[in-house]
Amino acid sequence: MREVLHARMTTHAYPLHAHADWALMLVDEGAVVYTLGGRAHIADNAAATLLPPGVAHDGRAAPGAAGFAKRVAYLDASWVSRSGIGAIVDRTTRVDLLAATRRAHRALATPGEGLAAEQALIELSDAVAARADDTGRSFRDHGLARRLRELLEARLPGAVSLAEASDLLNSHPSHLSRSFVAAFGLPPHRYVTGRRVDLARQLLISGHRPARAAAQAGFHDQAHLTRHFVKLLGTTPARFRSSLAR
Repeated sequence: MREVLHARMTTHAYPLHAHADWALMLVDEGAVVYTLGGRAHIADNAAATLLPPGVAHDGRAAPGAAGFAKRVAYLDASWVSRSGIGAIVDRTTRVDLLAATRRAHRALATPGEGLAAEQALIELSDAVAARADDTGRSFRDHGLARRLRELLEARLPGAVSLAEASDLLNSHPSHLSRSFVAAFGLPPHRYVTGRRVDLARQLLISGHRPARAAAQAGFHDQAHLTRHFVKLLGTTPARFRSSLAR
């Protein structure tokens, strides 16, 4: 388990982005509409919501809702095997494991209950894996697009140009870009930006100041980080860092 985020949003809308981790979300107030794998979904307090790693999604308050309040646990990509992501995107985005998810979040928020949280997350992982069989559609995480994503991940926090990637992967840059968008729902540069914001967030959690986090996460300067941090998370790096102490 990498991180637990509690947030309340009113007008902020998340653009398309992807995480390296699984996101297990509870919506306590309001409702969230979002797109995942090219399909529209809604998250509310009637079910838990599971967002797989590497799959582009966005999010905003549902029409008529005065914002939303959410709790999200970010779990390592190995939490559930990637082989079933297609089935999960198809059928278990809203998971019927609300009580178990609430237990896990409650334990994560209680000092000294780490073992209880670990047990709850193991039970959830087993239940999700049981639903992620091979009968769903195969999500397009394969071939050229997957190799490009692996190259982008290997170079983080730096970047690789499409021209360089085309030489390394023996494919024309435009074909590389089209393949990536078809597979993951967003272009390579936006994938890299989102992953850099993820890295900066982890550095802030580890105690780094925003300027240092910006440099180590591959941004030009703190202002560059702040612009993308606000766009993706609805707050500045400095406010995010302050909220950790509270």
